[in-house]
Amino acid sequence: MTFSGFLNKVFFREIAKGLKLTLKHTLHREVTVPYPHEKLTLPDTHRGALCLLKYENGEERCVGCDLCEAACPSHCIKVVSAEDQTDGILRRYATDFDIDITKCVFCGFCVEACPVNALGMTKMYEYSTPDKKTLLFDKPKLYEIGEKNYGEAKNYLVAHNQEDHDEASRAYEYRFPSNYTPEPEPAPEEEKAK
Repeated sequence: MTFSGFLNKVFFREIAKGLKLTLKHTLHREVTVPYPHEKLTLPDTHRGALCLLKYENGEERCVGCDLCEAACPSHCIKVVSAEDQTDGILRRYATDFDIDITKCVFCGFCVEACPVNALGMTKMYEYSTPDKKTLLFDKPKLYEIGEKNYGEAKNYLVAHNQEDHDEASRAYEYRFPSNYTPEPEPAPEEEKAK
């Protein structure tokens, strides 16, 4: 046994180091926040409740491509889409958009998969309820959350490099190409004649 090892055993240096660390942390101020009365400022990258966004003119962004549904690892998103051709322009939209928040893992994959930035994540995290059915967010509820938390959702997209804070990204609106015309479906009589 060395002399320093002997001194460590006699004077209990390891215990003294532990007590010093304990006393150091005991004399610091509290770091906890009294939650209901005081809330922390959350960063723009916080992943809270999902929302659907609209364009500046009020049109729906969602084109019903179902990529968010395919990207979701917990399979909590259900999208039903339809097509509409008015004025010679083909427009695709989501007729139903449902999210089961009780299954959502808040990973953000659905937001990353969206080609038109129709989905965003807000800083909303207080939605406890005694009735689990109220946590099944449908399309109107998601748009309501999006209208209330529009700035937060846009800041989330900017923080994750999916959108910029410039005029070009605000004016961008997804449209099918103007020269695109879907092929007409053949009539049943024509198919029999062939």
